[in-house]
Amino acid sequence: MSTAVEHYALPVQVYGAGLIFARVGALVMFLPGVGESAVPAAIRLAFAFVLCLMLYPLLAASLPPVPTEFMAGAGALATEVLIGLAIGSILRMFLNALNVAGEIVSLQTTLSFAQTTNPLQAQPTETVTTFLTVFGLTLIFATGLHQVFIGAIVHSFSLFPAGHLPKVADFNAAMVRAVSESFALGVQLAAPVVVFGLIFNVALGLIGRVMPQFQVFFAATPLNVLLGLGVFGLSLGGLGLVWIEHF
Repeated sequence: MSTAVEHYALPVQVYGAGLIFARVGALVMFLPGVGESAVPAAIRLAFAFVLCLMLYPLLAASLPPVPTEFMAGAGALATEVLIGLAIGSILRMFLNALNVAGEIVSLQTTLSFAQTTNPLQAQPTETVTTFLTVFGLTLIFATGLHQVFIGAIVHSFSLFPAGHLPKVADFNAAMVRAVSESFALGVQLAAPVVVFGLIFNVALGLIGRVMPQFQVFFAATPLNVLLGLGVFGLSLGGLGLVWIEHF
């Protein structure tokens, strides 16, 4: 007696979904919010799998046919993983601007030794840096920017066709540009506090020259923290708008 086996998916569907999952899974590992180290890898992969099932009907027509050789299929899957890692790394680099801004503000306000466990990095960082990273992540979901990420994943298959290795030189140039712009943006975000620190230190120097007996350092430390955090709080709204626009 023979039993019929029902096929729930054709080989071309399994291969196409595998290509999508390879790129999406690699990208989700670096995606802001979902790809944080505090999120377990199993949850990230489950999210990537569900996203793959949602995107397959939209991308099925643009996927390549099933290769006849095993090495060709393995090479296509490896290419998709590399593309996902490259795009995710570029997205992750823009979050580095908030880390740079937080480091500068912490140094300027003498709060470098005040550390708090960062839920996005699973390690202690400066309190201001932790606050800025959580603040930036909140802005991403509050402004609906995470929907742009999903749309970008779909459009990436038209920009970089599945199974074809893109130009590596272009990815290298994009990565270098993202790193340089993230550091420059971090300095720009911390510019109000930097300007305050410059004016405050010049004023302290003048007071020290006019009144040598006055304990400048004893009186300046609490003022530096209080006024520095005040300037930082007043500039927080503009900081968030500028960062979201660049992101």
